[in-house]
Amino acid sequence: MTNVGWEVMTSIGIIGSQGRMGHALVGAIGEQEDLRHAGGVDQDDDFAALLAHSDVLVDFSSPDGLSQRLDLCAEAGKPVLVGTTGLEPAHHLSIDAAAQAIAVLQTGNTSLGVNMLAALVKEAATRLGDDWDIEIVEMHHRHKVDAPSGTALLLGEAAAKGRNVTLADQSERGRDGQTGARQKGAIGFASLRGGSVAGDHQVIFAADEERIELGHRAENRMIFARGAIKAAQWLRGQPAGRYDMTDMLGLD
Repeated sequence: MTNVGWEVMTSIGIIGSQGRMGHALVGAIGEQEDLRHAGGVDQDDDFAALLAHSDVLVDFSSPDGLSQRLDLCAEAGKPVLVGTTGLEPAHHLSIDAAAQAIAVLQTGNTSLGVNMLAALVKEAATRLGDDWDIEIVEMHHRHKVDAPSGTALLLGEAAAKGRNVTLADQSERGRDGQTGARQKGAIGFASLRGGSVAGDHQVIFAADEERIELGHRAENRMIFARGAIKAAQWLRGQPAGRYDMTDMLGLD
């Protein structure tokens, strides 16, 4: 990986500029002298104009229209960070397609701390057998619409990779009523919503008579914005391909 572009002015365009993360991203850009806010778009704005004025795009909008936005970024040759959560398999196929032409970093969480947590979860899952049950508990503000959170899924994927299994085949969600015994090797999820919580995540490894608990608490949305901006700067200097935060942090 190269770091071309880190020491020159970088113009960053924001997709979803009127959301909470959009406002936080503007603040994070303003903290650094080598960055410029190229502007922002929402549903009815001129995306082509934003592309023309941006070196790299950051998308924290909604899954609706993501495929079209990726196509336009690829046509313009502009790298893009996709931080939008609630993605379906079709969205990931669109990301894979765009990554043939441009650098695309997709992540469920841009916090440097969360991504370090994911690395620790993967290591623990690799070292511990499936007699250690894995449960992932997340809590967010009352306005969050998707569950489990993108971060919880990121942590679940890290655990699944550590065990060399597929998360879709091993996850347990939405337990209610007479659920029966917990399946050996399952990765469980629980989602809590309330108040103004920016994001709390805990991964529990539970065996007979002992537990390991690994967690992260986000105290302010700015940690995600600063991580996203750092990743966007890094992404500008990368060749076409699909990346995640572990690539940016050099964790793999």
